[in-house]
Amino acid sequence: MAERQRLICQTGDLVERGTGIRFTVERYGRQEPAFAIRYRGVVHAFLNRCAHVPIELDWVEGDFFDMSKVYLVCSTHGAAYYPDSGRCAGGPCSGSGLVALAVAESDGKVYLIE
Repeated sequence: MAERQRLICQTGDLVERGTGIRFTVERYGRQEPAFAIRYRGVVHAFLNRCAHVPIELDWVEGDFFDMSKVYLVCSTHGAAYYPDSGRCAGGPCSGSGLVALAVAESDGKVYLIE
């Protein structure tokens, strides 16, 4: 089956360790919230669902980084995740990580690979 690409945003919309871009993906026949961020120059995307309790990470839309801009953090319970992998970095996620999504960046655009 051939890969499909779906536009998420323009490259310039994702600033290093800045506000993330929210979008949705279809999984198992239903729409799920997701987000993309830029970390160390690379775009990463994940389902917007904390591994501790399945709720969205951002209390303020697009605000996924902690105050130090080092970790992605669940605004409800403080679970912290590494931005480049989604692995648990500490807090109540207890070793469980975020679900990573495949993305590509080309010609000034960021795409979800489906």
